[in-house]
Amino acid sequence: MIDRRVLFLVFLLAIGFVPFALAQKSVQLANDHIRIHWQNSAQGWRIQEVAVRQGTKWTKKTLTPSGEYTLLYSTTKPSTKPSETFEKSTGGVFPEENYHYQQQQWGESTNAASLNTAGTPYYFYPKNVDAVSKSHLRFTSETEVATVVTDWKLNEKYPTDMVVTQTLTPKKQGFFSLASPSLGTVDRKDMAWATVPGYFQGNYFQENFAKAYAYGYGIPERPVVYRERCASTLSPLVSTKGGVTFSVISEPGLARDPWAKDQSTQTDWHIGLSHMNRKGELSPTLYYPVLGEHLSEREEGNALSYSFRYSLTDGDWFQALNHTIYDIYRFKEGLALRQSTQSLTDRIEKMHYYLTDPKTSLWNIEEYKGRKIGAQSYLGGVVGSNKDAMKNSDYGAMWMLANATNDPDLTKNVLPYALNFKLTQQIADGDFFKGAIEGQYYLAKSKKFVEEWGEVVEPIAVTYYIMLDIGNMLLFEPDNAELKERLRLGAENLLKWQQSDGSWVVAYDKKTEDELFKDIADYRPTFYGLLVAYRQLKDPKYLAAAKKGADWFVENGVNTGSFLGVCGDARYAPDFATGQTAQALLDLYEITKAEKYKEAAIKAAKIYTSSVYTHPIPDRQTKTVKGTKREDWEISQAGLSFEHGGIFGSANRLGPIQLASHAGMFIRMSALTGEPLFADMARAASTGRDAFVDSTTSVASYYWSTMNKGAGPYPHHAWWQIGWLTDYLMAEAEYRSDGQVKFPRGFVTPKVGPHQTYGFAPGTINGEKANLLINEKLVRVDSPSIDYILAEAVDGKKKFVVLLNDRAQPTDFNLAIGQNSPVKKSLPAFGMEVVSFE
Repeated sequence: MIDRRVLFLVFLLAIGFVPFALAQKSVQLANDHIRIHWQNSAQGWRIQEVAVRQGTKWTKKTLTPSGEYTLLYSTTKPSTKPSETFEKSTGGVFPEENYHYQQQQWGESTNAASLNTAGTPYYFYPKNVDAVSKSHLRFTSETEVATVVTDWKLNEKYPTDMVVTQTLTPKKQGFFSLASPSLGTVDRKDMAWATVPGYFQGNYFQENFAKAYAYGYGIPERPVVYRERCASTLSPLVSTKGGVTFSVISEPGLARDPWAKDQSTQTDWHIGLSHMNRKGELSPTLYYPVLGEHLSEREEGNALSYSFRYSLTDGDWFQALNHTIYDIYRFKEGLALRQSTQSLTDRIEKMHYYLTDPKTSLWNIEEYKGRKIGAQSYLGGVVGSNKDAMKNSDYGAMWMLANATNDPDLTKNVLPYALNFKLTQQIADGDFFKGAIEGQYYLAKSKKFVEEWGEVVEPIAVTYYIMLDIGNMLLFEPDNAELKERLRLGAENLLKWQQSDGSWVVAYDKKTEDELFKDIADYRPTFYGLLVAYRQLKDPKYLAAAKKGADWFVENGVNTGSFLGVCGDARYAPDFATGQTAQALLDLYEITKAEKYKEAAIKAAKIYTSSVYTHPIPDRQTKTVKGTKREDWEISQAGLSFEHGGIFGSANRLGPIQLASHAGMFIRMSALTGEPLFADMARAASTGRDAFVDSTTSVASYYWSTMNKGAGPYPHHAWWQIGWLTDYLMAEAEYRSDGQVKFPRGFVTPKVGPHQTYGFAPGTINGEKANLLINEKLVRVDSPSIDYILAEAVDGKKKFVVLLNDRAQPTDFNLAIGQNSPVKKSLPAFGMEVVSFE
């Protein structure tokens, strides 16, 4: 008797239908953009081809096809202790013991889970496949320890993407981590760029592990697993020389929420991100759960699922990153939620009074070397401090605010003593260190200047605390001969210390004059100090040296993705100096008109977008902060930048910062390039951040983790806040008016980023010359979403109010000028209007 199933099969063959599981030796998923082809083999279903459409042609050489799966398993929880030690390229254990801020983070980053050596790896190809639909394949795999079912689906909305869902069902108890399958691998010779955003980026591999892992000087040679807490965008990616970028993207909601309910959960570890698979092949990889971490311990039969997506972009890394940020993590939607309860203009005006009150600003005047010097108390970590450290921050903002308000509390009680502080801070005699600075901080009890973290003298400190500060003061006091001489001393010092190739060393030992930190290079805009000297002193040798320094930095740093930070207590982990680099190069371009500097500035700015959090997606979920109910968007990290990220950075524990010095530069970059990401990131950092602003002082907290604590131990930060807020508003006015509102910019501020000084010379408003003015009694606006800039015509006959709507929706408001009755007005989303009156 013939089996009915056989008869049914004969019938199916007769009508031309072959059962999928019986007849197929190859399967594929394809659309108009990507094509992935699997072949059944003795090992299982392997990927035979990955093709990407570029224009009218299909590119098949993008990736070496793979399709291999990786499952990690351990019967016990992996140790959280460091599993290896590492040395500097110059010898000696890294990091040194005195960098105690970094010891814990380095230890966490060198345990077995982080180094991807924990657990037993199971490598396999699936044995079974089912075609759920034309755009959906389901693969099933059996291992000794678990069953893995993987669904691959083409994405209709974004044809560059393949959404993958993996379900792991344990066969025994233990700890599990399931990696994203290796869609394909990139040959190292074909790599153009690779990044785990927030940790590293580059176009070459670095043999020394400490350089690669701690500083991002090149790509790590090992398949390390990064935590999401400093991953700015959850998408490791590799770009090929053929012009295709391969990304793996975590689905929203998979990573940790940094403030899940009522306290910081910043350090929770839910997903692992890597540029390599476990075998060390270049293939962006996601790990979930992380072995030994959240949800990784499973009972037999206790299944879990997670989703991610592969994206194959016909374009470079920045284009791929834009896709993740906008399309997957919906950055525009998060920006649209932002609503201010206090205008930025009002914050500037309120901080004016905070800074002129000696009690709130912790202002001190001390006697030193025959001068009365003034600065604010600094209660953070400084070597040798006995709670007596003093510091000034943004000299350009000091002089700007004094000039724009004509406030005698500033002009008489602050500026003269801050000037003396600067003059005594510089080493004015001697040989080797002449023109440099004694230190950033003054210790009142010890009566000496010191550096933040040891007896060091840095060339970048000459640029910062001599050239930039004095340069910005000279914009307001162009005839101050003593300041000019001090600027010249600093410039001559930088010339003396400049190496033959144009570079500078990181630091010198203050006692021996020996070079320090030979294991790292000065990938910072040290050259900018000489640009300041050229603008103020007009000596062409300073411009020539600045160009030589910039050329070295662009070739060795910017073009390779290598940067160095300026925070000594963090052993110079890459930080906001990267954003400052972009503005420094842009300023050099504006003087020289050399296109190479503009291109390098844009490249540095694009890289700096990787210092901005783009996750989690902000929403209206109610959370509790210090007993106060807050909606999630109010405390969201999305849009905020790092102080320093990476393995070493403060963002690991404290999260990002509110001091968005880059905001104005990003607006300028958006105008220059047409890239909306720059403007959107600037606005997301600047507006609707009131949950971090102390209501009594209008000073924002520095670190995200402290929420609305205010200045805390850093009262001088208020000057930086006035500086960057002014720069942002001025940049927006110029951007939105297409250059009809434009004021000359001075020099960038020391240390925290690229914001620049205003108010030292007239600008133009609709063709008329005008001076910047700050007067909170002149104008009243009843909407906190409306910011304004005040200016007065140089002939004194007219005043201007530049109104800016700083939200993504139209805004109706009332404007009152002087004693006049309010007038109803309206501005479109991120719109502006200039009102003039006599």
